[in-house]
Amino acid sequence: MHAFQADPAFDAGSVVVCDWPLCQVRLQDDVRFPWLILIPRRAGLRELEDLTPADRALLMDETIRAGEVVRMLGEAARRPVEKLNVAALGNVTAQLHVHVVGRRRDDGLWPDPVWGRGGARPYGAQALQTAVSRVRLSRAG
Repeated sequence: MHAFQADPAFDAGSVVVCDWPLCQVRLQDDVRFPWLILIPRRAGLRELEDLTPADRALLMDETIRAGEVVRMLGEAARRPVEKLNVAALGNVTAQLHVHVVGRRRDDGLWPDPVWGRGGARPYGAQALQTAVSRVRLSRAG
């Protein structure tokens, strides 16, 4: 049995924040959107159907929790989230993961999806550390 390891492709655009009971939680390094990525810490997962029923339920709970945290990040940035986009695409990185993205009508890409759209604006070092700390300290969920 292989141990969980996040696909190295995640390192290019996101940072590890913490582990929740099922998922590794990552912050997408794009200041335009409050955006978390949840990666279930189970080896070899590609599809939702690969999860056990108990893990599917836990992933749903953690996805809801991530939405609450994303909303909190939007509030902290004085850009309240109007709509959550939640998706498990996997077209670029096949490892099962769920994106939870906070959207606003004035976010520059609205109403189009954010996936596959270049132009990410990385957080500065201090802003990134602040956002990571907020997620780690969040009482959401």
